[in-house]
Amino acid sequence: MIPIQDTIRAQRWPVVNWAIIALCFWVFWLELSAPDINAFVNEHALVPRRLLSLGHRGWLRRDVVAPVFWSMFMHDPSTFAHIGFNMLFLWIFGDNVEDRMGHLGYALFYLAGGVAAAATHVLLNPGSTVSTLGASGAIAAVMGAYMLLYPGSRVRTLIWVLFLIRVVDVPAYAWLGLWFVLQLLSSTAPTHGNDQGGVAFFAHIGGFAFGALTVLLLGLRRPPRRALV
Repeated sequence: MIPIQDTIRAQRWPVVNWAIIALCFWVFWLELSAPDINAFVNEHALVPRRLLSLGHRGWLRRDVVAPVFWSMFMHDPSTFAHIGFNMLFLWIFGDNVEDRMGHLGYALFYLAGGVAAAATHVLLNPGSTVSTLGASGAIAAVMGAYMLLYPGSRVRTLIWVLFLIRVVDVPAYAWLGLWFVLQLLSSTAPTHGNDQGGVAFFAHIGGFAFGALTVLLLGLRRPPRRALV
């Protein structure tokens, strides 16, 4: 199931969402153009064990904070699929969340969602020495917020089963709910957390939960007030 677009058009230009997408591609270009890609990734990506080791000397140190934020915009340089799908999801769901939260609110929400996702991954994998990179955790926060803000929206989805290709409209709550359930199921797989790399499912779960809770706590599900003139 590959999402193509949603059926709700944003009322204002999603300048922050486009800026995040551009920043992710710029950082991806920095990775590919680095003289030693592996060294670049190891230096800037989030490594749970290293982060916790450095954090004991102070959590606001630059060498502690920087990898958390760098990792929100880095992607696996060995494939274009990672950044491609992440940016597709952000393009589909991010503009409407920014529309509801406002430009500044959305920017702060995105960064906070990335921090929440990173914290979830680190706390549940404290001994991992695997580099963690990708905007998936922050984007999961956007998806969690979207599911509560626009449950009645439709996600136009490409379904490809062998030789059967169809485009169907799936309710947003069903599409995003299924995605979240798959993350939960995948996080319990026997091979997860064995420090061999792969997908940081707990970061997805933490980010999604943060996005949904933020909408509930801020009361954003209520329609925005409009002045009558």
